[in-house]
Amino acid sequence: MKKKLVLALFVVAISGCSSVKNGEKTSTVTASGTIEKLGITTFQYGTHLLKADNKTYALKSGTINLDSYLDKKVTIKGKKVMGYPVDGGPELVDVTLVRF
Repeated sequence: MKKKLVLALFVVAISGCSSVKNGEKTSTVTASGTIEKLGITTFQYGTHLLKADNKTYALKSGTINLDSYLDKKVTIKGKKVMGYPVDGGPELVDVTLVRF
């Protein structure tokens, strides 16, 4: 009887964890502003910042060299990275497209 109870609790715990992970969705972000190199910050993520009129985003990209767009007014498109912001920082966006 104890083995069945322990097994049932284990199955419930595992099921609960996987449903939380399946519920996470990424959202697409499109924003315009100026790209800046990330300097010293209180948060420790991203490589660049996008300074929009009303919001700042931390940026990263594995496919685009964001240094090519430093100090330029651009529009970025990407996916918000789940789990951010942290440490009082901005949202983190994985950039997939940059337009002038």
